[in-house]
Amino acid sequence: MNAPDSRLRQTLKALAPFALALAIWFAPIPEGLTREAWHLFAIFAAAIFSVIINAFPLLTAALLAGAFAVLSETVDPGKVFAGFANQSVLLVVIAFLVAQAVVKCGLGRRIALCVVALFGRSTLGLAYSIFLTDALIAPGFPSNTARGGVLFPIILSLAQGAGSRPEEESGRRLGGYLMFCGMASLSVSSALWLTATSANPIGVSLAAEKGLQVNFGTWLLVASVPALCAIALLPIFLYRVFPPGVTATPDAPHAARAALREMGPLARDEWITAIIFGLMIFAWIFAGTFNLSLAGVAIAGLGLLLAFGVLTLDDIYLQGSTLATFLWLAVLFALSGQLNEMGFMGYVGERLAFMLAGLAWPAAYVVLLLLYVAMHYMFVSQSAQVLALLGVFLDVGVKTGVPVSLMAFALLFASSYFSTLTPQGGSQNVIFVASGYLTQGELYRLGLLTTVFCTLVFLLIGTPWVLWVG
Repeated sequence: MNAPDSRLRQTLKALAPFALALAIWFAPIPEGLTREAWHLFAIFAAAIFSVIINAFPLLTAALLAGAFAVLSETVDPGKVFAGFANQSVLLVVIAFLVAQAVVKCGLGRRIALCVVALFGRSTLGLAYSIFLTDALIAPGFPSNTARGGVLFPIILSLAQGAGSRPEEESGRRLGGYLMFCGMASLSVSSALWLTATSANPIGVSLAAEKGLQVNFGTWLLVASVPALCAIALLPIFLYRVFPPGVTATPDAPHAARAALREMGPLARDEWITAIIFGLMIFAWIFAGTFNLSLAGVAIAGLGLLLAFGVLTLDDIYLQGSTLATFLWLAVLFALSGQLNEMGFMGYVGERLAFMLAGLAWPAAYVVLLLLYVAMHYMFVSQSAQVLALLGVFLDVGVKTGVPVSLMAFALLFASSYFSTLTPQGGSQNVIFVASGYLTQGELYRLGLLTTVFCTLVFLLIGTPWVLWVG
């Protein structure tokens, strides 16, 4: 494609969301909806659509949506800006900053190398090392992308150390297997911990509107059995559907131990980070018992890391991506909440419930979950889908008789494990896709198989467990 054609295509893509907004805005308002609710839907739908077609980054889409909502007097400014004071939004942003300490001091890399040193004598052992490492560091990393940044260089060195190169057809499958294990581990570990991805606190806030109160400990209890089963089974499943060719990697533990020797003993900053990190996890687990604020715990942890000099103000200043996350998350969270408050979500839910009328709640539960997962083909952001759809699907499930805890947790967990469905299904995927070890066809095939596998695990194992403990 030549440059003029490319520019024309990009221009048309940028104009498409505005065209959609105008088309919805001036379309007849459905009976039962207010003018404000319909106009806010036009703005919100256009923002989400722009992200789906990659016309604008999520931040740009969110800022434009918030501005139009205020300037058109569709939503009161105070309600749009209320998202900046929301505890769930603050938790995500502060935890992002705390995660920088784990990366900066080298603690994340040390944990990964220790796990490889213990379990890395075979290809399957390396896979389990990746899953275990990610599960251990996930509660302090509310970003799959950030954890991917920790895991990727280690996975790449493991693949290359075993002689696997992306340009060599006969030897690339080992690297491809390990790279996809990295993608899969990020999706499943995010379902295990409340603070492992920004989408989780958003979903919890939406579930709270239905009366379901979820804290760190509750999430961990409910997620533990299905998520740990998925972590235990996925490396073997992927080993079967995408054989790596090489079965033994006897040099990997030696290489990991050599790297650990180079790092030397735990440095001061690693000790401090490990202690503060551990205290934060403890406080999050027992937040409900001691009536602690999750965001308050995160702020305290960040303050201590700054006080001890593990993080500096310069480190904070450099986190432009964190500021971007804060801005788009606060705006879209507020707009999503207003759609619900204005009755739009209830309106859509009623129509969807009508379509499912007559189904027993177990059937409705399965249909809603499968539909929710399948719709991720249209999204490039987990958080965007949670904001756009989770509240609606939860409301419909509750109206058809599905227990609120079951429907909520099913949707919350799916919002993590469906990220592997497509190469663009999560920003973290890009890190591994760019390695060149996997073709587009392999990525889509493995993504579908992995998502189907996780859906079955969480349905067959997670459903009875949630009904028992939830």
